[in-house]
Amino acid sequence: MQSIDFSSLNLHSALVDNLSTLGYQHMTAIQAQSLPAIINNKDVIAQAKTGSGKTAAFALGLLNKLEVKRFRVQSLVLCPTRELADQVAKEIRKLARAIHNIKVLTLCGGTPMGPQIGSLEHGAHIIVGTPGRIEDHLRKQRLSLDNLTTLVLDEADRMLEMGFQEALDLIFSLAPNAKQTLLFSATFPPKIEQLAEKFMLAPLKVTATEHHDNKSIRQHFYHVEDNNERLNATKRLLQAYQPQSCVIFCNTKAECQEVANQLSQAGYSALALHGDLEQKDRDQTLVRFANKSITILVATDVAARGLDIDNLDAVINYHIAYDPEIHLHRIGRTGRAGAKGIALSLISHKEAHKIMRLEEYLKQDIETETLPSSEVLSKPITQPKMVTLQIDGGKKQKLRPTDILGALTAKSASTETIQGAQVGKIQLFSTRSYVAIDSKVANIALKKIAEGKMKGRNFRVRKLR
Repeated sequence: MQSIDFSSLNLHSALVDNLSTLGYQHMTAIQAQSLPAIINNKDVIAQAKTGSGKTAAFALGLLNKLEVKRFRVQSLVLCPTRELADQVAKEIRKLARAIHNIKVLTLCGGTPMGPQIGSLEHGAHIIVGTPGRIEDHLRKQRLSLDNLTTLVLDEADRMLEMGFQEALDLIFSLAPNAKQTLLFSATFPPKIEQLAEKFMLAPLKVTATEHHDNKSIRQHFYHVEDNNERLNATKRLLQAYQPQSCVIFCNTKAECQEVANQLSQAGYSALALHGDLEQKDRDQTLVRFANKSITILVATDVAARGLDIDNLDAVINYHIAYDPEIHLHRIGRTGRAGAKGIALSLISHKEAHKIMRLEEYLKQDIETETLPSSEVLSKPITQPKMVTLQIDGGKKQKLRPTDILGALTAKSASTETIQGAQVGKIQLFSTRSYVAIDSKVANIALKKIAEGKMKGRNFRVRKLR
């Protein structure tokens, strides 16, 4: 793709001159695809990761239409963590240097409320903040969105992962209908599609990452003699590929539980997911897998149907599915944006009829490969990077994700500081909450929750094993 200069855009000359002094000449892919539409006041959904130049894309758009003389909140940028909000605010200020008297204010959880209230009383043009803290200020009517012209959701997928859906709904309900909405997200789970459908007006969709389809999924087939060999073969594949997230598909509930038990006993981080589990255990299993505090989920097709467990490092078919369409659906869950997916299938002579049907369906011949050598079994077993904490309090106790995030990232003299980036998914149920935390700071997090207060009271917390 040919590089395009910022000077070719319909931007204020002061912004273009400042970009030049900052050494910004050519646009990145996401900027070239989204900026013309952003400047034309269109709603945009952009698939872009950190480091793609997305901040400059939306920052230039909102600065270009800002009316400095109207000292009202005209733009609101929402970010999942305080660290990202600080980074975004810094970038906006840098890009706004050539336009005098622009006030950018950050409003984030985990920082004192008093100074924020004072700053809000003095007014601002642009607010950058986390959904929970923005929600607090809106509910207490310290912040008005009546004059808002641009609403930006940065890393929208992460905000939804962290449980900010209710806060986002409130923010949208209090913002004017006649505004521009810009949504930036690294992935597009169904919740993002629903959000866009509900709140955006004919958005332009752009992407700066590769899409993958089933053709980009590398399929490997391995011959096994019998069921006794399958477990050993599975371990060899796990050791050879070392996936951080893997679903092993079994055709029956009994086999599913048996495989999970055997892997667990061998030292793998594995849990079963099937129809015989009680709801509480099922919820907990899914939370832990989504949180990346469990590496392997051993599941039946029925149990895995409709679950948000896409973007897996690998899928292993312990047995080939009875239906070729189910096989395709299974393997379609693997692969990350821009990365190739890996699907590993174990087959025996007894499954010849299923293989023939699959070859016909895929329109390709299936050839088996040699399994990795048994030497790989001496490698250390991949352990999860995250740990899940269970808090004995949830929606009934009026807990919100922002309370948990604030308690974890709050500065304290007695414990080390936890960064927002070290906190993963936060999920709330009626009387329980789960939070994923980087295993390096799990014990600090336990202490912070156990000894600190949320909603003015203490909550019991434990590490799930």
